[in-house]
Amino acid sequence: MKLLAICIGQAERLPGKSYKTGIYKTQVTGSVLIDEFGLVGDAVCNKKHHGGPDQAVLLEGSVTLDWWRAELGQAVPFGTFGENLVIEDLDNRDVAVGDQFHLGDVVLEATSPRSPCNTLSARMSAPGFSRAFLKAGRPGIYCRVIKPGTLHAGDSVRREFHAGDRVPVSDLLASIGRKVSEAEKSRFLSVPLGSRWRERF
Repeated sequence: MKLLAICIGQAERLPGKSYKTGIYKTQVTGSVLIDEFGLVGDAVCNKKHHGGPDQAVLLEGSVTLDWWRAELGQAVPFGTFGENLVIEDLDNRDVAVGDQFHLGDVVLEATSPRSPCNTLSARMSAPGFSRAFLKAGRPGIYCRVIKPGTLHAGDSVRREFHAGDRVPVSDLLASIGRKVSEAEKSRFLSVPLGSRWRERF
């Protein structure tokens, strides 16, 4: 696997909305520094729901983006879903909480799924897109930064699978809107889950 794209966004106002968002990401060339809060220079506007150490970086896999292109019947440029990094040959459904990605000197750890929201629907100019995103079960992957450093597009990527129980991020996404059993809660809490999702359970 390799790093296909690095994407960074500035604070921009959504059409018809009063607030700004960092969801509009643009692919960049050259090196990008990553610290514990993510890509240096990348805008995070709604800090209640986005950003922070456990949601520092948003990953997408090229397999997942190819699926969306076929599903939507349109181009889906890198950065469309607000992702920071795109990894070659990665299917988001195969990623579990605690999986680590080694990209050059940088080490990232999967913490939680990216949840659909109204901002994503507005970004896609489709009011019902958040429901379609949830139904698709192919969430983006939020990561914490285990080891900061500098990234370059084209860097090789090595995945290290979580040694404990495998809790796919898609399982967490599928828990939205339904009652979660005590056994499921225990399973979800047994892995290095992001703090916002940990509070849910």
